[in-house]
Amino acid sequence: MRPAKFYIQLFSIHGLIRSETMELGHDADTGGQIKYVIELANALSQNESVRQVDLFTRLISDKTVSEDYARPVEEVNEKFRIVRIQCGGKKYIRKELLWPLLDEFVDKTIKYIKRGNRIPDIVHGHYPDAGYVAMNLAETFGMPFVYTGHSLGRSKLKQLLNDGMKRADIIKKYKIDLRIKTEEKILKNADFIVASTHQEVNEQYGLYESRNIPKYRVIPPGLDIEKFYPFYHDLLPESRKDEAEVYAQASVLEELNRFFMHPDRPMILSLCRPDKRKNISGLIKAYGKDKSLQSMANLAVFAGIRKDISAKEENERDVLTEILLLMDKYDLYGKIAIPKKHDFEYEVPELYRIAAEKKGVFVNSALTEPFGLTLLEAAASGLPVIAPNDGGPQDIIKNCDCGIIVDTTNTGDLADAIKSIIIDEEKWKTYSKNGILNVRKHYTWKNHAATYIRNISKITKDFRPKEIAAAVPADAIGRRIAGLDYFIITDIDNTLIGKNNQYLKEFCNFLEKHKKCIGFGVATGRTIASATAYLKEFNIPPPDIIISSVGTEIYYGPRQHFGKGWETHISTKWNREKIARLLSDCSFIAYQGSETQRKFKISYDMEPGKDRLATIHNRLLAHKCRYNLIYSHNKYLDILPYRASKGKAIRYLSYKWDISLKNFLVCGDSGNDEEMLRGEPCAAVMGNYSPELEKLKGLRKIFFASKQTAGGILEAIDHYQFHKKATG
Repeated sequence: MRPAKFYIQLFSIHGLIRSETMELGHDADTGGQIKYVIELANALSQNESVRQVDLFTRLISDKTVSEDYARPVEEVNEKFRIVRIQCGGKKYIRKELLWPLLDEFVDKTIKYIKRGNRIPDIVHGHYPDAGYVAMNLAETFGMPFVYTGHSLGRSKLKQLLNDGMKRADIIKKYKIDLRIKTEEKILKNADFIVASTHQEVNEQYGLYESRNIPKYRVIPPGLDIEKFYPFYHDLLPESRKDEAEVYAQASVLEELNRFFMHPDRPMILSLCRPDKRKNISGLIKAYGKDKSLQSMANLAVFAGIRKDISAKEENERDVLTEILLLMDKYDLYGKIAIPKKHDFEYEVPELYRIAAEKKGVFVNSALTEPFGLTLLEAAASGLPVIAPNDGGPQDIIKNCDCGIIVDTTNTGDLADAIKSIIIDEEKWKTYSKNGILNVRKHYTWKNHAATYIRNISKITKDFRPKEIAAAVPADAIGRRIAGLDYFIITDIDNTLIGKNNQYLKEFCNFLEKHKKCIGFGVATGRTIASATAYLKEFNIPPPDIIISSVGTEIYYGPRQHFGKGWETHISTKWNREKIARLLSDCSFIAYQGSETQRKFKISYDMEPGKDRLATIHNRLLAHKCRYNLIYSHNKYLDILPYRASKGKAIRYLSYKWDISLKNFLVCGDSGNDEEMLRGEPCAAVMGNYSPELEKLKGLRKIFFASKQTAGGILEAIDHYQFHKKATG
């Protein structure tokens, strides 16, 4: 049964998030997503079915940004907090460079959850980096996972290629290949996707191989209608403005009047980040080429926040430079305003109302627009809009009838659309009225939150109780593990035991010497019977923990107490028979013997070959299977439940036995060890490692030993001073 009220965790990783005076436009990471997640969290916290909302982001303590981003916890209201997790140091890092740090973020969030002793009922990732984090937390704790993309990698790749950027440069700058790969995995694992428009579902998610697997829920973002109220309220005898709003209005008017020779003319307003995809240059060209438009209206372009154009990143610098060059080319001095900054809390709402009072129009000239929140803000204020015939604006204009959609790449059509509204007073009034009324009908956060809660209520019924820490075994091994704070977990084949075993006895002596403070475990692809027999053959002392069959089974102590809690955890949505049947006619895989097959593991032999893994993925995804595929040593193919792996098993043990992940030393040599080597544990790769682990070189906290097998483990113990930490 679901709890009476939900505890919801939202994730937006990049870090430049605070509840007030949001710095939208500070850089490419500070777009509409920030405002979306803050307002979503606020709205959810006001819903009676919610007991707590936590928004997780990265902690940043950097002189180049506000001190607000260094606060570990920001209490927004009695039911909503912003929680900041430190990972990868404290300096601000743009989102494309955060990928190597995400496993650390996952591990530290697990620790935060453990420390607070409150497991959320649902996790919700915003953007693929946060989607990756939420997905892994959902797998660890056995809870529903919701995802909102905001923008999608395949759409961005397509647009950048169309703009003439080379694929290699796109991959280098935006890590687009890793992003798309992650998005595909997210689609396979999400319990549902929140989309803002039907176009987003059909055309943007439609580009993905995994597009048919998740459920989609179109829930448009809401709007703070208390902030974006109609312009005519200011004309009433008893204006609703407080002093801060009055000051903001005066400040904005003063700034605009600094630019305009004829400040009383209608104003064409543009408000967006300085990004090439926003097509600011297209709007300025449309205005600059049309003398009649220049004679009837001024143009105000608010393109982010800047101090020094030369200090901005290349994309923003190029856009801002082009704006100035076009202003000069068309001699627009006195007709165009390009302010350097604006306050989003108070000044932006005033901008819309000022433009509406002047009978102007708001223009979103973007080449592509996933949603278009600024269109709603303008329309709610009574300002007619013009928007691209793409994405979200199609739904907004259809629902609100508050303006015109147009091909924004055609400067003539764009100029004509602007003039058609400014010239026709009745059309202007109709669009203004429709926007005010229909935004309040279709786009409020209260409605969004109510729809959201109805949807998560349905999916939480399918999940088992959230407590994954099963009862401690009643025998001595339970008491032993409960008293340990440090563990060495190692793969068996070619990590602990291999061709060179000269250090094996020394390692066993180490375990005996430190057994009071250091536990010993193995994580292997072997079955429990095979692992036990093989360890006995080499006189290895019985492990405290055996993670067998590639992380699908856990056993405790010499008596091999079976971990039923882990079995329950990984069993959700696993259909072994269906997967085996779907792959039964694949000619390039060979089903291994019955001795290697397990309830939660299907094992094949497969030689390397072009597109073979892709073929398997495509077949399973097409039939909506939930699984985890592991290929190692260029030969072994294992298909597991999507919650199962060696790495996930270790995280489970960390949670269950309350042992910090930092206090695990994990050792491996091949691809089926990769996941457990990533993240917060101390990790070591043996000197005889397989080439597939070469990509881990250079990652933080992964030590590459020079010696082979047990010798490499001893080398890692010295490197991390593991025994000294355990005995200290």
